[in-house]
Amino acid sequence: MLPSFSYLTEHIGFRGTIKNSPSDFVVTEIEVPEHFLRDTRPELLQETSESAAPGPPEHDPNQAEGCCAASHGKKEHEGAPELKLGLEEASALDSLLGEPMSELLNKFACDLKDAWRLENNAGAGTREFSLGPRLNKKIRADLHSAVRQKFPFLVTVTKDNEMIVKGNADYRELCQLVTEKETSDFFKFLDAKLENSTFSFEPDGDKEHRKVVHHFINRKFGKLLETKSFTVTDVNDQPNMSIMVRFREKSWSRKRSAGGFQRNQDVYTAFTLQKENLETLEAIGLLAAQLDVLPSDFSYTGIKDKKAITYQPMVVKKVTPERLKEVGSKMEKKGMRIHNIRLAHQHLRLGQLKGNHFDIVVRDLQHHSHDSSADLKGRISEAMECVETKGFVNYYGPQRFGQGQIVQTDQIGLALLTEKMVKAVKLFFTPEDTDDPVNNAKRYFLQTEDAKGTLVMLPEFKVREKMLLRALNRYGVNHEGCTKGWLSIPHSLRIFYVHAYCSKIWNEAASYRLKIYGSKVVEGDLVFLEENDESISVNDKVHVVTASEESANKYSMYQVVLPMVGHSIKYPSNKVGQWYHERLSKDELEMCKFRVSSLQLNIPGCYRPILKNVQNLSYFLEGSEKGIKIEENHLNDLNISLHISFDLDPSCYATVCLREIMKCDL
Repeated sequence: MLPSFSYLTEHIGFRGTIKNSPSDFVVTEIEVPEHFLRDTRPELLQETSESAAPGPPEHDPNQAEGCCAASHGKKEHEGAPELKLGLEEASALDSLLGEPMSELLNKFACDLKDAWRLENNAGAGTREFSLGPRLNKKIRADLHSAVRQKFPFLVTVTKDNEMIVKGNADYRELCQLVTEKETSDFFKFLDAKLENSTFSFEPDGDKEHRKVVHHFINRKFGKLLETKSFTVTDVNDQPNMSIMVRFREKSWSRKRSAGGFQRNQDVYTAFTLQKENLETLEAIGLLAAQLDVLPSDFSYTGIKDKKAITYQPMVVKKVTPERLKEVGSKMEKKGMRIHNIRLAHQHLRLGQLKGNHFDIVVRDLQHHSHDSSADLKGRISEAMECVETKGFVNYYGPQRFGQGQIVQTDQIGLALLTEKMVKAVKLFFTPEDTDDPVNNAKRYFLQTEDAKGTLVMLPEFKVREKMLLRALNRYGVNHEGCTKGWLSIPHSLRIFYVHAYCSKIWNEAASYRLKIYGSKVVEGDLVFLEENDESISVNDKVHVVTASEESANKYSMYQVVLPMVGHSIKYPSNKVGQWYHERLSKDELEMCKFRVSSLQLNIPGCYRPILKNVQNLSYFLEGSEKGIKIEENHLNDLNISLHISFDLDPSCYATVCLREIMKCDL
């Protein structure tokens, strides 16, 4: 699996096989972020309750593909709190703008608020901040939404493709009438545009003041909103009056198409996807084709392994719970089951999970060839205790790179970073050595460059391939056509390949760091300092170890992080930093800015801990007759298997942890 990579611990280990069948490797996401998903509109609570179906088993395993997390290790055997940052885990604005521009926008917003507080500041209303030219309409729309959600008191406008941010005069005016919290909540309600939702201001016994608020809303938003006063009980249990705001019925009718279903454009449906022997993106392609939506309409928190039974939360937009239920039985034939269908109010983000639980069976247990011990059970016990105490090297696992494929995902990522668009397309369509419709179609394309003919040959569920081929058919298999082809597939898939390359470099850097410095914190290392102040930037939380700090053994190895390459990170100031520069030069990336504007790719980078701990580790040995646990030490003549359960933090790989336990490549 990772033949040149390091081990952390010194125990002997043992041999065995995993994934003999999908049921030998079960993955369940821990603590699904239900509060992010639940739709709390009162009129929908009953419907949500009735639509719920039984969920997956309580536990299950595999890796999550969130990018990075830096941790502060206090004890070797304790799980460490995480800092989520960079790549998949960056905030929406950081991802869209890059950290430097995002920080400038934060400063503009703070300065504007300060100016507003000065009553006689005449220039406050004319202040503007440019986000620069944004040629892509989808990127502009995402930026408009992200800015409004983070700063309800700002508005964005576009002038000749340049995005301008300025203060929202309506927000400022409403602030003169009600509290700033009410104002902020009102504008967030207005921006969300949830059908049938309502917003209520705080109780207000002053009829004349309520009248002014009514007039303001009707004057500014009368075509979209309507208001009415109703009786409420205030904090003193006294009757009082409050203003309720709701969207006008006709404002929703404009969104309906002749087919009727388009009225559900803003519907989000959450569910738990159980899949077997399917990649996450492949499963999404099959679901998208069945539901007649785009793969980009699905959101999820991490990529799950193919050769496993996995359970993960997902959200799909534009699809009602009823519609999703209708296709459930059809998907079972394709290795999927859909559980716990319910309404939601927003999508999921990559990295938005607490971790994964794994239940794994290791079969064909035996000693390593160089091990003369007769006590296999002792070897297993020793390995478990050692890894539970010391953890493992936090490598990205083979799933990240397309295990067993002729062309691995990191190769495509490198081609995209170096803007070799035609090469990236041809790598993408490189077939495996099998005779099936998909690989035959890929083989035909490489031989003929006939995009139209290849489209006919590909099965319907190969949505990514078909989207790319349609663009190639229209624009040609040249640099421009291939660029447009890559732009035609969802951003999350384009960035996936680049992240795979960044992950490969991180793996190599971790091996180099451990080879030359071992498990001791040395001068020039980067360590993550836990800070609760959210105003402190990520880079300010990453500290370069000094010579005196090395001598004093001030930091733990579990605090040491290595950068995932990008445009907004700093490198170690020792030999490891020099290695990064030499390694990137080898791939012709010495001048790379890690922004590929032609593909709308922005790679800020992040930091990942070199070492990680395993939590809640337990295991037992079972005989060939299921349910019979083995207690004896003499196992060589018995057909036994090892059952292991444990939890890992997001972005950690169970196969990497197993590699450390068993001391062999899997």
